[in-house]
Amino acid sequence: MRITQSDVIACEKELAKRSLSEFLQMAWPAVIPGDRYIHNWHMDAMCEHLEATARGELTRLLINVPPGTSKSSATGVFFPAWLWGPFGMPHARFIGASHSEDLAIRDNRLTRSLVQSDWYQSRWPTEFEKVSERYIETVNAGFRQATPVKSMTGKRGHFVAWDDPQNPLGSDSDAERDTAIRVLTETLPTRMVDPELSVIILVMQRLNEADVSGYVLENDLGYEHLMLPMEFEPERKCYTSIGFEDPRTEDGELLFDKRFPRHVVERDKKAMGSYAVAGQFQQRPSPRGGLMFLRSDFEIVPAAPSNIRWVRAWDFAATDDDPRAAWTRGLLMGMTPDKDYYVADVVGGLLSSGKAYKLLQETAKIDGIRVDVSIPQDPGQAGKAQAKAYIKGLAGYSVTATPESGDKITRARPMAAQVEAGNVKLIKGPWNKAFLDEVTQFPTGKRKDQVDAASRAFAHLTEKPSYSLSSWG
Repeated sequence: MRITQSDVIACEKELAKRSLSEFLQMAWPAVIPGDRYIHNWHMDAMCEHLEATARGELTRLLINVPPGTSKSSATGVFFPAWLWGPFGMPHARFIGASHSEDLAIRDNRLTRSLVQSDWYQSRWPTEFEKVSERYIETVNAGFRQATPVKSMTGKRGHFVAWDDPQNPLGSDSDAERDTAIRVLTETLPTRMVDPELSVIILVMQRLNEADVSGYVLENDLGYEHLMLPMEFEPERKCYTSIGFEDPRTEDGELLFDKRFPRHVVERDKKAMGSYAVAGQFQQRPSPRGGLMFLRSDFEIVPAAPSNIRWVRAWDFAATDDDPRAAWTRGLLMGMTPDKDYYVADVVGGLLSSGKAYKLLQETAKIDGIRVDVSIPQDPGQAGKAQAKAYIKGLAGYSVTATPESGDKITRARPMAAQVEAGNVKLIKGPWNKAFLDEVTQFPTGKRKDQVDAASRAFAHLTEKPSYSLSSWG
């Protein structure tokens, strides 16, 4: 029996209809003819979740995978072409967004090349109303639009795919992260054809604990989370609601060893450094054991010795309106004559200045007069006036107010050296986990309040304070 070209086309059409992954593998040469395609199971995983959005099973999807794994091509190039052709949704409206206009246009161009190719047209003939580097529109009113998210106005999509919400070069910029999160919460929801059924897809590598992915996960915004690190970590194995689970079983097993073999991964890890490896490779924006502080360096003990000097150090925040804002923290630390340090308690929360002042007074009463109190003095006359008022409200206690000197990392280094040496211990308590979670993500973590308070306490115990109650006259 002779197999004809018509037979081949019919077979490919059926395979593509059944599977986005099969379509991608067949269509790859039409998009990137000089680039060898190497298939791996992670591509099947991404495609299965994209298919689930097309079927209406998922309306929110977050994909965290390492760079170089074709996440942009799968999501922004092959998926919209698959929707129009094999899936049979020629009216699908697709908005492809990125932090960079150049990246958004790049993927639109590749989609245009694919749907206009002889290979695609011979299988799924498609007529177009408009074709440009930024915009493709079918005669069925389907379209693919390329846009930087900051100017995402006018059109609405059945699918909005946001690829790399933030430039990796600006990963430590609070302003850039805040802008990206405002786009996520205020702009993307308004770009939906149907608020209930339309789809938002976020695809990115992790850059910071407080990046878009971190915000989505912490606030439980209803996104299915497909998370595939470069090296497998059993305690973080990914499961999703569509029945997927990461097939790897061995700690450290590579994601894509045909493209990223062990020697390449190890070479790149040395060049990237632990911060970048943790975020971009492992999709966990802090190294497994921690950054400046390692979890294993903190010993948890039942109690502190009796011959100890105590201080409660505070780090204040001024608002309770924004869940991303810093928290007020009051941390109790003690030092023995042999220079061992004990963290005994942490109090605080997302508090207004009035509530923080009340907590300061209440905690001082509980701690007693033998516990020093150390508070920050913000620069300027207003900061000095606030510190004076706080000290006045703690009459009878030993209170000092000092300005912060240097950045957060510089202030934390003296204590970090003692932690690494095993000289800082934690008194067992319900606050331990939250404290360790925060300090082991420092300095890339979203919150740094407990580290700031601990740094202040350590400085108070090891240095003579520069301001005291008598300083205010």
